[in-house]
Amino acid sequence: MAQETIRLSSEWGEVTATLADNEAAKSVAQMLPLTIEMSDHMRQEKTGNLPSALPDLPRQRDFSVGTLGLWSVGDFVIYYRSGRVPSPGIIILGQVTGDVSIFDRPGSVTVTLETAD
Repeated sequence: MAQETIRLSSEWGEVTATLADNEAAKSVAQMLPLTIEMSDHMRQEKTGNLPSALPDLPRQRDFSVGTLGLWSVGDFVIYYRSGRVPSPGIIILGQVTGDVSIFDRPGSVTVTLETAD
């Protein structure tokens, strides 16, 4: 399967991301278009709830700037800083290819995910 590119847009700007080649990312792609209310968490990420759970896959603890991840089976995360999460870790959903720093500000934001044209 070719990697799918999605667009993440908000009132703060727009970026694209490449989805990972795994079942959880494929499930996200099938939900598109999707609008998620996201809150700032620990000044490193925006988090929001997906409408339904994704498959549970192997996890990792480290993340980099621009990582799209899944914390629990329904918590979508956009990381705008690098770091490490506690166990059990995150499922990698993709990687932002644009300037993810648009999300590096306090407060909540509504993010729309859709297939990039």
